Formats: sequence, structure tokens, C-alpha cells
Amino acid sequence: MIDPRRNATALRVVIDRERCIGSENCVASAPSVFRLDAEGKAVLLDPSTVDIETLRLVAEICPTEAIVLEDDAGNQVFPG
Repeated sequence: MIDPRRNATALRVVIDRERCIGSENCVASAPSVFRLDAEGKAVLLDPSTVDIETLRLVAEICPTEAIVLEDDAGNQVFPG
């Protein structure tokens, strides 16, 4: 479980581009963090612009679980 009191910079955000289908849920929910590139795949901008709860929610609404959250030790915390 992700501790909501932790700073968003304590999480590493990884986008699995093979799983990404370009649904734009992440872009709509956190446009300062994600955008779609020319291939219609999500790319990471600046995750420190949102709080940890927002990152978790955006990862949860990704229909293909292409957004992976890892703690500062490299352990996957979402999806889990």
C-alpha cells in the first residue's frame, strides 16, 4: 500500500509503453505529468507536480495498468 503522506518524488513512475494503448486517461487526469507522443503512447513529464495520491489514482485508472509505481528501493507498489 502506498502511504499518502509520502512525497510524490519518493515514487518512481514507469510507463510500460508496450501496454499503453493511448487512452489519454493519464493525460486528462494529470497533464503536468503525462502527455502522448507522436506514437500515441504516454510519456512522463514531471511527476513532482502532483501529490502521491494523484499518482496512485492515475495509475489505477489506466485501463491496461501501463503506469507502474515503484518505491525508492525499486519495489513495485502498483499494480500489486
